[in-house]
Amino acid sequence: MDLNSSEVIALIGLIKDSFRVRKNIRPVYVDVGGNLARLGAAQHQIIFGRRGSGKSCLLVEYLKTAPKGKVTPIYVLADEFKRLSYPDILIRLLVEILEALSRYRPWLKKLVSPNPAILSAAKELRSLLDVAVESDVSEGREVRKSEEASATLNAGTFVGARLGATIGDALSRTTRFRERKIDTLERHLRDYKDGIEQLTSEWRSSRGCVLVDDFYLIPREWQADVIDYLHRLLRDTDVYFKIATIRHRTTLLKNHPQTVGVELAQDVEEINLDRTLEDLEETQEFLSRMLRSIGKRVGVKSILELFNPEALQALTLASGGVPRDFLTIFVHAIEAAQTERKPRWITPKQVYKGAGRLSYQTKLKHLREDADDDASGLERVLVDLMEFCLKEKRKTGFLVSQEEAQRLSREHELIQ
Repeated sequence: MDLNSSEVIALIGLIKDSFRVRKNIRPVYVDVGGNLARLGAAQHQIIFGRRGSGKSCLLVEYLKTAPKGKVTPIYVLADEFKRLSYPDILIRLLVEILEALSRYRPWLKKLVSPNPAILSAAKELRSLLDVAVESDVSEGREVRKSEEASATLNAGTFVGARLGATIGDALSRTTRFRERKIDTLERHLRDYKDGIEQLTSEWRSSRGCVLVDDFYLIPREWQADVIDYLHRLLRDTDVYFKIATIRHRTTLLKNHPQTVGVELAQDVEEINLDRTLEDLEETQEFLSRMLRSIGKRVGVKSILELFNPEALQALTLASGGVPRDFLTIFVHAIEAAQTERKPRWITPKQVYKGAGRLSYQTKLKHLREDADDDASGLERVLVDLMEFCLKEKRKTGFLVSQEEAQRLSREHELIQ
């Protein structure tokens, strides 16, 4: 097939349109691994995948295609509140969930009871957001000898209560103590849960699901606390969370000073979108099926004819098994080939040119964004690997043995 044909040009346009996933637009999704059906299960789930593996695409596709009347999906993007501190991150997430759930109440219930408990809880949480993480709370007392005195607690707009006490001889005094937001969240967890259970009992749909995208953008030190609270809040309800994240940028469990978080295969189900080069043939077949499926949408029936015999494997290796990288390099390779006179097909040389563009344009930037405080150490590892591969060995790939991975676990984690 001519690389300058209208079908190939349409294919490039479709692939470029699929690079960024948005909640308001149905993505270009190819369900090669059957993950879409699994996401509909009545289970709490963690979806693991590197950047470009299809996590957001999977969540948004489910948001758009979940069977109406059976599932109520809610989409939350962690990127919108990643700069908040803890527990404001958790409060913001709870506000999003509770308010979104309340929108799905039957219209008759809204007329009869316009302010359900879940909406009142969301309003209180919004007020709590405006209170400092640790508030100074003044206790002012007007004291009269052997008479009843009154006291008022004030903490921003959220906490207010009057106390009565009989106090002996004393002078007027003011004491100060600190009220922590997280204590408020813990005290009211059961109330929020009751509100969710009351709401879901009114639904005609069988269950709800909370789709949390880009969870790894939440600072790692707080991830276990956030997911622990969500799990306790939604456990034994008809609402399930589906959290998409990067495995090596996520902490689901911590044990100090007490066990907090969730365990895979015990509390939550794992869905793994990562395809590696450990089984090169299987990964290449997976990526080829994805590309063929996209090609058929624009009339490219024999897409593998665009590659020479070695180019497809070169493309698989260059992408590292990541679907978005595979498609991005594919587009760059076609564009490189189109600059030549009468291009017949894509060659490994053009694939490597496309991979070079991707690496310089995005990979180092993404590494810095994802790693945060670990960025400088990871960049040194990257430089060492490039020196080893490209200058010392003059190879574009490297192998880590199982024995070395176990013996040098810290180094292996950095490479991962």
